[in-house]
Amino acid sequence: MKKTKLSPRFWLALTVFSFVGQVAWVVENMYFNVFIYRMFRASARDISVMVAASAVAATLTTLFIGALSDKLGKRRLFIAGGYILWGISIWSFALIRTDVIEKIFPAAASAASVGVSLVIIMDCVMTFFGSSANDACFNAWLTDSTDATNRGSAEGINAMMPLIAILAVFGGFMPFDLDKSSSWVTIYTIIGAVVLAVGIAGLFLIKDGEVKPAAENGNYFRNIFYGFCPSVVRENRILYTVLGAFAVFGISIQIFMPYLILYYSVSLGMDDYVLVMAPAIVIAAVTTVLFGKLYDRRGFRMTVLPALALLAAGYVVLFFFRSTAPVFIGSLLMMSGYLAGMAVFGAMLRDYTPPHRAGMFQGLRIVGQVLVPGIIGPAIGAAVLRGAGTVLNGDGTTSFVPNRNIFLAALIAAVAVLPVLAAVFALQRKEKKNA
Repeated sequence: MKKTKLSPRFWLALTVFSFVGQVAWVVENMYFNVFIYRMFRASARDISVMVAASAVAATLTTLFIGALSDKLGKRRLFIAGGYILWGISIWSFALIRTDVIEKIFPAAASAASVGVSLVIIMDCVMTFFGSSANDACFNAWLTDSTDATNRGSAEGINAMMPLIAILAVFGGFMPFDLDKSSSWVTIYTIIGAVVLAVGIAGLFLIKDGEVKPAAENGNYFRNIFYGFCPSVVRENRILYTVLGAFAVFGISIQIFMPYLILYYSVSLGMDDYVLVMAPAIVIAAVTTVLFGKLYDRRGFRMTVLPALALLAAGYVVLFFFRSTAPVFIGSLLMMSGYLAGMAVFGAMLRDYTPPHRAGMFQGLRIVGQVLVPGIIGPAIGAAVLRGAGTVLNGDGTTSFVPNRNIFLAALIAAVAVLPVLAAVFALQRKEKKNA
């Protein structure tokens, strides 16, 4: 099959919107917990609730907006407008400070408790705009704009961006003292402005893929729940089974991810964790691109199993070792497996998404990728950390200290992916036999 060539404009739009969107998600997924931990002394349960609430908001948003973009046959306006509002909502976090809270809520018993609640609420608001633009419409646009001959390569770039974004955010955060409120004001102002500017640029940069509002896409509310109909499940068994494996994979990631930076900085005392992680992130990013190309040539089975093996090996190293060199190796293996797995699962889901139904299935994808892992994973992590040690803060309060058991729990979840993958492989063999 001849490979379809994608335009430079497509690659530029993919790179810019994927990167900036992932920067915003990295700040939310990896630093909002640091924000409420440092500023408002949040507990592991608070962090778990925040992640779960955001996951629910992302899922509901993607269900409704994805189907709406299919109905209208447009992606560009949703992406650009969503990024603009996303940037504004990120900037609003600069106003969530104890001095502001004490002025607005003078009768509140604890400004810290109010701060945690406000962050959780505004996280859901921010997630609404981010999921509208990125999860629902940007991902649907990517599916519309690619085909089976180039999707793995495009997905490799897309899946690489979370690691590049982590590198950019880690490096960008280095000059800031995250125990100071003024640092967070500057961070949220800069990131909010960048996301807003990219949204404006998207009005001119993004070109809608070849998607038309089909006649059967006219019933909006039917389309919202299209992916959950039993008949649709029966017609797309491989798609749903892959999604199930992706969900278990995501649970494994979310067991440790909300607590990862806290583990590095608080548990291991690695104040320079950015310098340790940067080379691992670069190498893992390259690995992710290679896995995307390998998927195009060798398919799902020959790429998902090595990715899972890398992830599991990383967990083992991180569980048993605490010194800098082994932590670097374990982090490299873990991140390579994580992002390679994301690329492979993402490409497989796109390959089995029915034509002209990409937006409708983004809600289904987000259930497996965000909702289920976002609720179950952090809850398992919080349960594992129940009774964990504490550290005394300078103001006399105490904070929990994440421990290595989060990696053991994540490893168990990673092993649980294998039976679901076995079902996927069996369905693929059956499909090939009946072809």
